[in-house]
Amino acid sequence: MADELDELYEVKPEEFTALRTKLAAAAKQRGDVDTAKQISAARKPTTAAWVVNRLALRDQNTRTRLAGLSERLKDAHAAMDGEAIRALSAEQRRLVDDVVRAAFEEAELADPTAGLRDDVTATLQAAIADPDVALRLGRLTKAERWSGFGEFGDTAMVFTATRKATGRKAPAEQPKRDDKRDDKRADKRENARAAVAAAERAKAEADAALTELQSDLATARMRRDDARRRLQDAEDALTAAADAYDKGKQAGRDAAAVVKEAKAALR
Repeated sequence: MADELDELYEVKPEEFTALRTKLAAAAKQRGDVDTAKQISAARKPTTAAWVVNRLALRDQNTRTRLAGLSERLKDAHAAMDGEAIRALSAEQRRLVDDVVRAAFEEAELADPTAGLRDDVTATLQAAIADPDVALRLGRLTKAERWSGFGEFGDTAMVFTATRKATGRKAPAEQPKRDDKRDDKRADKRENARAAVAAAERAKAEADAALTELQSDLATARMRRDDARRRLQDAEDALTAAADAYDKGKQAGRDAAAVVKEAKAALR
């Protein structure tokens, strides 16, 4: 079944539902009911989840690279090694950028939207920080985001605060006011980008959900039509059987009458 699910989560989202139906029917036809049920229960991934799944399934080295960095980051945070954390954080940015680029190339998406790129990036970052997300690579159904808690969330926050503190030694009054204005502008731009990304992500998820519901509706209609055809066939067969029974019953009566007449002639 793993191979079938790999095949299912590797195909493009618009091909997912048709392939799921085909694979489930094939499993059911060969008598593998459990596999058929698991395939039928597989949820269609969003575009961002599919982009990550496709690369994870086609390039096993991606999982190895993400898992290796995750282990080194966890060790560094556990040891509260600030220098190592800073070096590994820089390595994480480079690795995520490299994997994001490879993922879009594998998905043949030359010009992804900002929202899609944001979702793929966030999902890969979550895979490094959260073992549960890492385990589900290849079976993701939606974009993931790291909550900031878990394997090394708390210590990461400590070292982030330390770095910020060391960068503000005795600032002059005027530069501090300039920094505040710059920070406000940067915050506004960041909030605006986040709002756009969130809106694009919400729209993508809504579109994916609508496509899934449309597919489910079409499948339900086909099943209804098939049930109607089978009911009509059953009713036709019942009518034919009833007619045959009546004719057979009449033939039996006719034969009994002939026997009776023959017996009477013998007397």
